[in-house]
Amino acid sequence: MNAVVAAVGIMLVLSLCRIHVVVALIIGAVAGGLISGMSLDATIAAFNNGLGGGATVALSYATLGAFAVAIGKSGLAHALADKALAMVGRQESAGNGGGRAIKFVMIGLLLAIAISSQNILPIHIAFIPLVVPPLLYVMARLELDRRLVACVLTFGLITPYMFLPIGFGSIYLHEILLAKVETNGVAVDGLNVMHAMALPALGMLVGLLIAVFFTYRRGRTYDLAPIERAERVDIAYSKWTLIMAGAAILVAFVVQLTLDSMILGALAGFVLFNLSGVVKWKEADDLFTEGMKMLAMIGFIMIAASGFAEVMRETGDIKTLVESSVGAIGDNQALAALLMLVVGLLITMGIGSSFSTIPIIAAIYVPLAVQLGFSPLAIVALVGTAGALGDAGSPASDSTLGPTAGLNADGQHNHIWDTVVPTFLHYNLPLLVFGWIAAMVL
Repeated sequence: MNAVVAAVGIMLVLSLCRIHVVVALIIGAVAGGLISGMSLDATIAAFNNGLGGGATVALSYATLGAFAVAIGKSGLAHALADKALAMVGRQESAGNGGGRAIKFVMIGLLLAIAISSQNILPIHIAFIPLVVPPLLYVMARLELDRRLVACVLTFGLITPYMFLPIGFGSIYLHEILLAKVETNGVAVDGLNVMHAMALPALGMLVGLLIAVFFTYRRGRTYDLAPIERAERVDIAYSKWTLIMAGAAILVAFVVQLTLDSMILGALAGFVLFNLSGVVKWKEADDLFTEGMKMLAMIGFIMIAASGFAEVMRETGDIKTLVESSVGAIGDNQALAALLMLVVGLLITMGIGSSFSTIPIIAAIYVPLAVQLGFSPLAIVALVGTAGALGDAGSPASDSTLGPTAGLNADGQHNHIWDTVVPTFLHYNLPLLVFGWIAAMVL
């Protein structure tokens, strides 16, 4: 059995059985290494060598967690939640069924913020612990299904980078996708990458519309008591604290964009909160520790995922998996496109990062696609979609971990069954279909 398939399969099965993702990643990595013929010592060494790859991301999320707690202290997100709650109260008093309209306004707002986090203000998942927890009470009053919110957030975190060449999209589409396709022998001069990725992005949109208007259109009941314990809905704030919160966010964005460091950006914002008096000096240490704890799980999962990915690379079975799939294809373009997308899905589900998957698969996919007669535009669509597949629906992806971190603030949202499974079904399946169509028609 191919070690990569076995490792990813074991990790996913354990996760679905509600084994913690970190434990599932470790067991899957060890099993994959042993199945490939590596010794236990070599497997552990490879896993340990890979851990450092996730350290920067983990520290970034830890400092962002501290910054998020400071913003919570200012009351900015609660001011937004209070306005939304007042709107809900007015609609309930009027009895005119306006709650549905408020639901769509909230969904639209979260979608807009998520999309903006990838290009206009490239902070990725950093906004989620700032914005989502204070809105949980309003969502519960509206009986808004959090699985729908998870789908909305994940759409906003993934679709912009795989279609719009701005912010993270510029990195994914130009610096990684087009660069690796060209490195492996296909000229990309004058090629419109948005044209290549339009159909796969349309698949993501179809999945979102299905989630909004069909799968999760009915309400879901949540217990208000845990929300009130986890997130104070009556937190005090003033005009000064709100102004300083806005200033701190602006400073954090500027520092991050200037120095290309989420860590320094979050620290700059946190320091401004201290200097302004919004966060008292005697409270700063406890608040910083509280914030680091809030996103610690994401950090540990990303570190474990880096170790898992390194073991998969060391087994050598990623290349074997692709080559064995290719061996059964012959000259069948349609089957080749489908198998390449499925293999990309498996690899990204295990690694948890589209950005890390492209360099691995491009070296094998591009020469094969050229040999089978795919056009340059179709090759870009095929490799780009194969890399993006699995980002939604992977237990170790920050595109699923981020939404869970915000939606599970009160312990009523399960990472696997309420985020991973819904996003897998609504995005990976349409991506497979629309990515295959793009490869065949371009």
